[in-house]
Amino acid sequence: MEQPTDRQSLENQMERDGRLPPGQSLTKKFPVLHYGSIPPFDPQTWSFRIWGEVEEEISWNWEEFSQLPQTEIQLDIHCVTKWSKFDTIWKGVSIHSLIELGLIQLKPEAAYVLQYADGGYTTNLPLKLILQENFLLATYFDEKPLTPEHGAPVRGMVGHIPGSEIKTTYFWKGAKWLTGLEFLTEDQLGFWEKAGYHNEADIWKEQRSR
Repeated sequence: MEQPTDRQSLENQMERDGRLPPGQSLTKKFPVLHYGSIPPFDPQTWSFRIWGEVEEEISWNWEEFSQLPQTEIQLDIHCVTKWSKFDTIWKGVSIHSLIELGLIQLKPEAAYVLQYADGGYTTNLPLKLILQENFLLATYFDEKPLTPEHGAPVRGMVGHIPGSEIKTTYFWKGAKWLTGLEFLTEDQLGFWEKAGYHNEADIWKEQRSR
């Protein structure tokens, strides 16, 4: 069935289909929200680091990171500020794929991940969510390289796969301008979590604040 084109009708369709979480409204735009200013990107000096509960720390420069295996997924994204955007297309690096290929070797104690962004911003997720297919180190949106305001060159990307039952969090749980992942044995709150945002951030349970 052909989807409606006006915003309200499309929102009503998403609600009937069970794709609109409680308290959310559909947007056709892509709002830009973040803490702090957009950092500059220099491909000659940029690096991405993996450390913590791993057998060997890893660091990739931009050329090396760009050559890592790429995965493309379609996701519905839901912001804690109550907008939702549907059927978005993302491409980037899957942590699960890197582990399967042996490029990242986790220690048995690894259970959580803290994402580090340029400028000191952090956000946290359980390892099991980072390994789900709805999480990417995204470099492309809508078949084009990410723009600076949306987190270029790399952002943590978390969204909902329509029809799936895997856990999905609000959009802030994927950091813009990502520069590293620390694998941890115990959970560690990130920037907004310390400020009172809900640590689990489940979109279907409206876990916006604790």
